Amino acid sequence: MTGKKLIFWVVGIIVLLAVMFLPKFFELKKLREANENIKKRIILLKEDNTALAEELDRMQEDPAYVEKKARQKLGIVKKGEYIYE
Repeated sequence: MTGKKLIFWVVGIIVLLAVMFLPKFFELKKLREANENIKKRIILLKEDNTALAEELDRMQEDPAYVEKKARQKLGIVKKGEYIYE
C-alpha cells in the first residue's frame, strides 16, 4: 500500500506542478515571440530612420534635389513647361 500511496502523491504533485507552470510556459513563449517581432520592427525603423536622415542631409545640401522633390509631390512646373502623363 505504501508504494501505491507514494506513486499517487508523486503523480499528484507532478500534475499540480504542470497545472501551475504550463500556462506560464505558454505565456512566456508568446512574450518571446512578441519580443522577436519588436526586435524586427526596431531594425526596420532604424533602416527607415537612416534613409530619412540621408534624405534630409541631401535636401539641406542640394537645392536641385529639393526642386525635383517639390515638382514631384506638388506638380509644380516652370514657366513654359508642360506635364505629360
